[in-house]
Amino acid sequence: MRKALRLRRLSSPQDDKYLFVPLDHSVSDGPVVPRDRWDDLIRAVVQGGADAVIVHKGRVRTIDPAVLGGCALIVHLSAGTVHMADANAKVLVGEVDEALRLGADAVSVHVNIGSDTESRQLSDLGTVAAACDSWNVPLVAMIYARGPRVGNAQDPAVLAHVVNIAADLGADIVKTNLAAPAEEMARVVASCPIPVLVAGGPKSAHDLADHARTAMATGCSGLAVGRRVFTSPTPMQLVAELTSIVHAPTDESLIRALTATLENR
Repeated sequence: MRKALRLRRLSSPQDDKYLFVPLDHSVSDGPVVPRDRWDDLIRAVVQGGADAVIVHKGRVRTIDPAVLGGCALIVHLSAGTVHMADANAKVLVGEVDEALRLGADAVSVHVNIGSDTESRQLSDLGTVAAACDSWNVPLVAMIYARGPRVGNAQDPAVLAHVVNIAADLGADIVKTNLAAPAEEMARVVASCPIPVLVAGGPKSAHDLADHARTAMATGCSGLAVGRRVFTSPTPMQLVAELTSIVHAPTDESLIRALTATLENR
């Protein structure tokens, strides 16, 4: 029951749709914004209507709870940097009980299928999933097909495989790439028993909005968009636009058109 309550907090309107803003890039790539702009960025994300922000454990201490308000907090437990010999490698740098002590509503773990350290990352996902079950904490799996053994990271068959790995190992929500062609994402979503979110896509706000509409039309449960938000000159407006798309009523006409396209293939 407690996990169900926490899951409900991850969707502000409680419509089982989600807009997450990952800000964990400061470990992998470097600072997302200068220190004096951090509070303004969090405020913009919250006021734009994001359902949750995703940060590492130490960064939680820099967030004013009053600014975060009703926006949920997800603590990311995986890390790796662009300076590593294998940029696709990820290691655990936090634990579920740590995240809870910091006030987290959920935790997230990153896994790269096809990487040289895939086996270790899968083991870490399983370990965190077991701890999440013990503590009744939702688990978001950020799982991608990345590495020397992957041909097309947007292949619908490959994506269906990776999202089901997340479900089978205990994740409650999975984030991955949008399929190419995009309409094939409907098959990926249909294959998976847990909500599927797609990562942020095109650089322009207009193209990103179209990316979001396409993802939602294929049955995805939302988006996780970070870099496009914190590099935007108007992050609040961008988040607000994405929020309106993610939480809009389901457009049945788009779904029917998409279904017809798939049936004619």
